[in-house]
Amino acid sequence: MLVLAFDTATDVATSALVSDGEVLGERTSRAVTVLEDVDALLRQAGAHTRELEGLAVGIGPGSFTGVRIGLATARGLSLALGVPVAGVSTLDALAAGAPGALPVIDARRGEVFVLQGEPRVLVPQEVRFGPGTVCVGGGAVRYRAVLEAAGAQIPPDDDERHLPRARFHAQLARKFGPADLVEPMYLRVPDADKTRE
Repeated sequence: MLVLAFDTATDVATSALVSDGEVLGERTSRAVTVLEDVDALLRQAGAHTRELEGLAVGIGPGSFTGVRIGLATARGLSLALGVPVAGVSTLDALAAGAPGALPVIDARRGEVFVLQGEPRVLVPQEVRFGPGTVCVGGGAVRYRAVLEAAGAQIPPDDDERHLPRARFHAQLARKFGPADLVEPMYLRVPDADKTRE
């Protein structure tokens, strides 16, 4: 199965083209260039859009705008190409890229998204883990001092385990279906919606 996967929920967007588990190409960039990355991956692999059999998209949690860009891109591509979509948690993909590590995504506003039994949003001081636990992700990098003071181990800032690599989205994608059924994982009310409360 030829799967195009991408995640735009964090500061660094990732995309990958995967065929039956084999990574044909991977890119990192920004959410606004995801379509350019898709085009480059297909050209690099000598593949055509009509060969795609599925799309795997990061559903967050992460940047509200980033998540919306990813879902809108997946929906547009799905509609144009007639390809089913599977949503994959950005936290799950981050965890898959660093087995045994605790994924920590920067949630802004002094908070982080973590996977502790279930996806949660917490202030960094509330994140619970055992001594020596490896923490990965943009939140681990940003709150390195707080997490290390609590006993965590954080890889160097440029370690690739801090990225929710799209190859893992393709690996974790299970239920492919209509794009409009793929829902974002926000974990909190977007700032724009707070004005309506």
